[in-house]
Amino acid sequence: MPDTSERAPLTQALAEFIGTFRPDALPDEVGDMTLLLVRDGAGALLAAANPEYSTGRLIADFAREHGGKAESTLIGQGTKTDCVNAALANGTMGYACDMEPHHPEGILHPIAIMGPVALGVGERVGASGKEFLAAVALGCEVEYRTSMALGPAEQYALGFHPSAVCGAFGATAAAGFLLGLEAQAMVRAFGLAGCQASGMMAWESDPTENARPFQMGMAARNGVTAALLAASGFGGPMAIFDHGHTIFHAFSRAPNPDLLTADLGEKWDGIMELAIKPYSSVSFLHPGLDALIGLVREEDLAPGDIESLAMRFPRSGVHCIDDNPLRSHSAQYILPVAVADREVRVGVFFDDRRLTDPAVAELSKRVTVIPDDEELEGLFPDFYATIVEVTTRDGRSFTRRNDIARGYPESPLSEEDLVAKFTTLASTVAPPDRVEALLACIAGLPEAPSLSGYAKLLGQPAGT
Repeated sequence: MPDTSERAPLTQALAEFIGTFRPDALPDEVGDMTLLLVRDGAGALLAAANPEYSTGRLIADFAREHGGKAESTLIGQGTKTDCVNAALANGTMGYACDMEPHHPEGILHPIAIMGPVALGVGERVGASGKEFLAAVALGCEVEYRTSMALGPAEQYALGFHPSAVCGAFGATAAAGFLLGLEAQAMVRAFGLAGCQASGMMAWESDPTENARPFQMGMAARNGVTAALLAASGFGGPMAIFDHGHTIFHAFSRAPNPDLLTADLGEKWDGIMELAIKPYSSVSFLHPGLDALIGLVREEDLAPGDIESLAMRFPRSGVHCIDDNPLRSHSAQYILPVAVADREVRVGVFFDDRRLTDPAVAELSKRVTVIPDDEELEGLFPDFYATIVEVTTRDGRSFTRRNDIARGYPESPLSEEDLVAKFTTLASTVAPPDRVEALLACIAGLPEAPSLSGYAKLLGQPAGT
């Protein structure tokens, strides 16, 4: 294959970074953060295997029916399939509960993709726990850098889903690392990822919530496919980040390509800036939920006490949360539920409480989302800054602004909170002894010689 270093410096630099990376090169603090994020993502992933949730059930059935060699675990299904279909199914489940780690600035859900990719390919090649964690970190970093180079808001403006488009490149990096691809093979793998990169925000009109997490499964599948094809010698574009029909021409109108490789190997913002969700909903709502739930608890408010509830949000993100058909993304649904329950529990959007809870139904009619062009728009997407305005029926008014949600690196959840979250999520499908065993297994991943124990615990059917 020809040397592309002079004609395609960005593509070559990224490919060489992945092709020459060794797990010991991962800084200790990055490795520690990766392990924490893997644990959090595993809880959300396992909860999605609940057979009551159609997304996990249907995508797992698809993988079983169309899968090949039994080499990679299907989460919560008691069976294995080939690593491509496992990536599709598990990646879809990774985002199904909308409670996995996310990257606020990049507008990404990388752990939903990289956990399943690294597990599936890791099982195929017999990877160690340390190699698995390095693959997750590399994939998250490449996905983040791709999104920042394209511009997250630019992708949104064109109707593309950053997690899906950029996730394909992150998945390719994670899979390519585990497959041992050298630099020139990684060049082709990234090119093949570019040929498949896709993902439209059209899922916002699917009230079943199936198409939303399918975006992550699609990215995972496409990245694994790209890496496997490149490993077989399959040809691909040699300059997907540099010239010709690049991703920067396809998915952005104001890209900054240099961000793809700036401080590569020195800065790991794709991992270190990830946030952990305390609520099962779109992350855009989380700063507002913190503010609203705080007010509700402090003032002892119930849905019937509230005359009106307004949420000011940056205009660029309003389309995603204002009366969205998806309950997980609808301020008019999630905010009333938060008032009624004083929290937002996992799975709350799989059923419509407006049909069964009159208080939630009534309050949902009094919720408005207001685009803010003055105070908040300039902060987006670095911050999902939100102003909540509550007027009660007895004439009181409350206003609270929050720029940074709980779970962000600037406002981290405690270890006790994180373990409690994992236990709550995992316990929806697993008995206590399995939950405890999984916690211990994850803690031991950095020294684990293989992923077999981790995969077995994740793969057991719900209720066992």
